[in-house]
Amino acid sequence: MTDPVLSVRNLRVEFPTRRGTLTAVDDVSFDIMPGEVLGVVGESGAGKSMTGNAVIGLLEPPGRIAGGEILLQGQRIDHLPYEAMRRIRGKRIGMVFQDPLTSLDPLYRVGEQLVETILTHSKMSETQARARALELLNEVGIPAAKARIDAYPHQFSGGMRQRVVLALALAARPELVIADEPTTALDVSVQAQIIALIKRLCAQYGVAVMLITHDMGVIAETADRVAVMYAGRIAEIGPVRNVVKSPYHPYTQGLMGAIPKLDSEADRLTQIPGAMPRLNAIPRGCAFNPRCAHVFDRCRAERPELIPLERSAAACWLYDKASQPAETAS
Repeated sequence: MTDPVLSVRNLRVEFPTRRGTLTAVDDVSFDIMPGEVLGVVGESGAGKSMTGNAVIGLLEPPGRIAGGEILLQGQRIDHLPYEAMRRIRGKRIGMVFQDPLTSLDPLYRVGEQLVETILTHSKMSETQARARALELLNEVGIPAAKARIDAYPHQFSGGMRQRVVLALALAARPELVIADEPTTALDVSVQAQIIALIKRLCAQYGVAVMLITHDMGVIAETADRVAVMYAGRIAEIGPVRNVVKSPYHPYTQGLMGAIPKLDSEADRLTQIPGAMPRLNAIPRGCAFNPRCAHVFDRCRAERPELIPLERSAAACWLYDKASQPAETAS
């Protein structure tokens, strides 16, 4: 068996405040294998970006990792000093964020930024680094890369800038890439191109990818497995085909039912009532219970852990043998 590139074990992220401690990520565990794309999906506030920030050591103060472990190729990285973690970012972990302008320095040509990244993390000469930068720009599909390597970020379109950011993320041949909403700021046709590019490059390099998004369509097109997050916890995790076609958790079923289907004759899409709870008002038991059509007494009293179900797992008491049918609300 191949070892996972990334292992997250019982991760807990807290934010101390004057009114008490808020838990943004609560007991989250998952693995990502070499060449695998794990999609992390959920509504705003589900904790998906916070999980990604914890992995790369970029939690905004006063946020802190309060429990659990993060391992990169078996090496624990969640307790490393700032400088040690900074050396891992860029070299072993590449990053692609939602807005490419926040990742690119507007005062420097894209070639200079690529060359600087390559030189920082390798022992190449400047001539070799520039040749590698040109190779990367060609790989990510920048047209006339030789002529555009000395252009500034503002001279590229949004989609082309995101391609440059992807080249930067892959410049040091990382083991893991964390892509946080990489297609949100792009129009639909460009989104499809970036999705195809991420899949191709990660398969080519054998890079593990954590793809964070709120868009189930992006997940269905790109990911091998998907983790559905709700209120800081994983509600369901499994192969993307299983989760999309046959979701178990009522929240995942609601997400799937809210996606329009060309072959469906339904007049209305499924609507999940209510909203994601605030961090200071997460209900007892299952956090989804106030919005769930299948809620029963145990859901309001006990918090479910992930229950293995064929190839997937869901944190829902509906699938626990100890929950008797008589308990279910009519």
